[in-house]
Amino acid sequence: MDLKDQLKSLFPEHQPSQEEEIKETPSIWLQKEPLICKYEKRNGKPITIIEGYTGANSDFKILTKEIKKLLGVGGSFKNDQIIIQGDYRDNIMVFLKNKGFKVKRVGG
Repeated sequence: MDLKDQLKSLFPEHQPSQEEEIKETPSIWLQKEPLICKYEKRNGKPITIIEGYTGANSDFKILTKEIKKLLGVGGSFKNDQIIIQGDYRDNIMVFLKNKGFKVKRVGG
C-alpha cells in the first residue's frame, strides 16, 4: 500500500487537482561532448568535481541539486563546476549516464 492509497483511505471524498497529479522534473539540455568527472583533495578532504557542461547555468544548478539530493551530501556550483563533498565518482557517473550524458573519468 503506497502513500496515495493510504491518503485515499483517510480522505475518501478528496479529489486531487490537476496540479497535484502533474509533477515533472525540469528537462535539462544534453550535450554531445562528455562531462569530466574528477577527484581532488582540498585541505585534506576529498571532493568530486564535474565540469565541461556547455548548457545554461540554470540547468547546471538543477543538475547540482539532483546529484546532492541523490547522494545526501553537500556541494555547490561555482565557476561552471559542480563540486560535491566526498569521492562519489562512480555513483555520479552512473546517475549522469542514466540521464543521457556522456561522462569521462579523469584521474585515479
